[in-house]
Amino acid sequence: MSAREKLAIDGGTPVRDKSQKPWPVWPVYDAEEERALLGVLYSGNWWIVEGDQGRRFEQEFAAYHHARFGLACTSGTAALVIALRALGIGCGDEVIIPPYTFFATASAVLAVGATPIFVDIQPDTLNIDPLQIEAAITPRTRAIIPVHMAGRPADMDAIPAIAAKHHLAVIEDAAQAHGAEWRGARVGALGDFGTFSFQASKNLNSGEGGIVLTNNAERADAAWSVINVGRYRDGHLPGYQVLGGNFRLSEFQSCILRTQLGRLPEQTDRRSDNARYLYELLSNIPGILLPFDDPRITCNAYHLFTFRVDLDRLQGRTHSEFIAALNAEGIPASGGYSPLYREGIFTRLSHHDGHWCQAEFTPDYTAMHLPVCEQVCRDSVWLFQTLLLADRSDMEDIAAALIKILL
Repeated sequence: MSAREKLAIDGGTPVRDKSQKPWPVWPVYDAEEERALLGVLYSGNWWIVEGDQGRRFEQEFAAYHHARFGLACTSGTAALVIALRALGIGCGDEVIIPPYTFFATASAVLAVGATPIFVDIQPDTLNIDPLQIEAAITPRTRAIIPVHMAGRPADMDAIPAIAAKHHLAVIEDAAQAHGAEWRGARVGALGDFGTFSFQASKNLNSGEGGIVLTNNAERADAAWSVINVGRYRDGHLPGYQVLGGNFRLSEFQSCILRTQLGRLPEQTDRRSDNARYLYELLSNIPGILLPFDDPRITCNAYHLFTFRVDLDRLQGRTHSEFIAALNAEGIPASGGYSPLYREGIFTRLSHHDGHWCQAEFTPDYTAMHLPVCEQVCRDSVWLFQTLLLADRSDMEDIAAALIKILL
């Protein structure tokens, strides 16, 4: 640590006084959202699900992501469950997922009775490592769920090729990747299904909500049935033919999402411009390990700006203390995820403690050791997407805080 300037966490003056120089407020909204909500309120159509706003949002979001079909639902978690059920995945099946992701990626697999199989991540992308996927495939494997972590697309050359070779489905978990592109094609339409979240922190949000994308009409119909309590979409058969639920999105959320979608391109451009500048600033700071700059990623959604820190440069401070020091300097930051397989639910699953699908094979998650994930969890730093909506000069404050702490 620098002896010349006292850190804010130790009583020094912060680089940035957030009360005097606040970061952008999220969400961004104005009278346009108000008009949209009042339009639904006074529409006189009982505020029905699958009304005009819902249908139009599904079409607009799908078109924006280069997909044929969009099916809105209650959450990103629900979207994953819907995709798995629509593919007929259930008890005894295995689904390959990364361990560095939000709990929903795994809980959705458990919710349909299938078994999550964790494959380690790449240290310089934080996404699932394609080179390790094939070793995890067994006769029970039915699908791969690549997560576009932090808004950065996973390797959508290698993963679909592996899936095709082994006749597996690909479900893109794009909860953090609205508008992200791989070789000019937007994520969510590159696999059999793509799923998104509209939870309050997301780059496109309506408080809660989600959507399932696909380019296949039969899969779209199957997902619609799961969303709509098991009914057949075309109505030619009566009753409830599949295991579904009420996963339908409301008209109020749909109209908010339509207005927010109109803001997304400009916000994505701003995040990208600021991220590029911040990357340039941080590349000159010893101890900062930046992600690999992959030219195949033609748009990173930057739900998070992530980097790793060389722990040897912290001069006795822990990773958690480093995050606290950064926050004290006025830069909101997080240390990110813990390895998902270490959550208590997987200990219970390994011990058959609870009402689980009695599958032929259950991994011993308690013995699992995925070294890259575990190291990444010890040294990663997350900066939130709202920081990237600030001005270019604000990126310099972030760099100044890191220089103050590390040098």
